[in-house]
Amino acid sequence: MKIFLTGATGFIGGNFLRQALENGHEVAVLLNPDRDLPHEWNGLNGLRVFRGTLEISPFDEISKFSPQICVHSAWIATPGIYLESPENVKLVESSRNFIAALTGMGVRHVVGLGTCIEYRMNDTLLVEDLSPIEPTTLYAQCKNELHSALRVDASKKGFALCWARVFYPYGPGEHPQRLCTSLIKKFRAGEKLVLKTPNSTKDYIHIHDLGSALLKVCESKFHGVLNLGTGEGITVRTIADTIAKKLGRPDLVDEASPPQPDPMGYVVADASRLKELGWKAKFDVESGIDSLLKSL
Repeated sequence: MKIFLTGATGFIGGNFLRQALENGHEVAVLLNPDRDLPHEWNGLNGLRVFRGTLEISPFDEISKFSPQICVHSAWIATPGIYLESPENVKLVESSRNFIAALTGMGVRHVVGLGTCIEYRMNDTLLVEDLSPIEPTTLYAQCKNELHSALRVDASKKGFALCWARVFYPYGPGEHPQRLCTSLIKKFRAGEKLVLKTPNSTKDYIHIHDLGSALLKVCESKFHGVLNLGTGEGITVRTIADTIAKKLGRPDLVDEASPPQPDPMGYVVADASRLKELGWKAKFDVESGIDSLLKSL
């Protein structure tokens, strides 16, 4: 399969890229002209690199590559910035225009990455096409806006659209400010941790499993809305205790009394639809954290 990938240098896109190439697919990626070629891309068989951006793209070269599917993972994701960054607004228009150009040249399948926080938060599993949509951050609002626009475009132009709502990825290569890596650094430094929302429960999916889920979407030609999560909820306290124990410092974990309320206190996927495609997680929280520890 010929895949065109945006966001290939990102946490999610980079992992998907490696797995797609390992499975024998040809992948073309869009790399900013000002960015050096990542050293880990050297020698990768089946990789094509096109220089450009979503706004200024080498469509003649892309057309010659003749991609069958586009996986659009490019987006702002910097912790502490991305949720309310004005860049989200710009990405809606540039993404829609870029995808319109690709489908205009014959791409018949588009996979866009959404977010679990497009949903209205409650204390039950989040189900595609059933759970209400109520994004509260600019990031989630813009993701949802792009999804709505692409659904209109897909209906008019006849391409298949998969909107994949990503839950909480973690693992080797994650940003140092993300939860697991930040806890590892804190405990290795001997710093005490007081959890403000210890019972906050999220669906943490290892980055390898997220990459394999995306690949399964492509290979199965799935279209529609799809949760990319494990279906298992894990509390922040469990994550912290697991990491602290593995580092021999369980004494460093404490929690606020009383704990603070969390407006996103339970964000867990109904993963039935993903599992029906034949996907199965390779990592649980124990083995997933082990892989992250080994990488740091």
